[in-house]
Amino acid sequence: VQLVESGGGLVQAGGSLRLSCAASGRTFSRNAMGWFRQTPGKEREFVAVINWSGDVTAYADSVKGRATISRDNAKNTVYLQMNSLKPEDTAVYYCAADGASWSAPYSSPRNYEYWGQGTQVTVSS
Repeated sequence: VQLVESGGGLVQAGGSLRLSCAASGRTFSRNAMGWFRQTPGKEREFVAVINWSGDVTAYADSVKGRATISRDNAKNTVYLQMNSLKPEDTAVYYCAADGASWSAPYSSPRNYEYWGQGTQVTVSS
């Protein structure tokens, strides 16, 4: 089972990025999927989550209104569109698969069974 993130990079403040997370080895069409981020010396931080069907989403307050999580179960892929990026959004972004269709609290990394290797997002001021 593998989750592979892509789409990270260097962007100026105010810009946008679309992160992708492609799953292989099994289907996650019945699992909630989440995005987290982490900076050196800090704990992994919840960013967004989407339920298995894509009709329920939740976001961290820090990205609410600027981020959109979506999924394409036919492609076994989850996306995170980030707009109006700020320097404080700089982090390694991780995709994660919940072991269930929805777990509470969805913001806890401990509820996620599979993790990608991360993609670096750097926002310059």
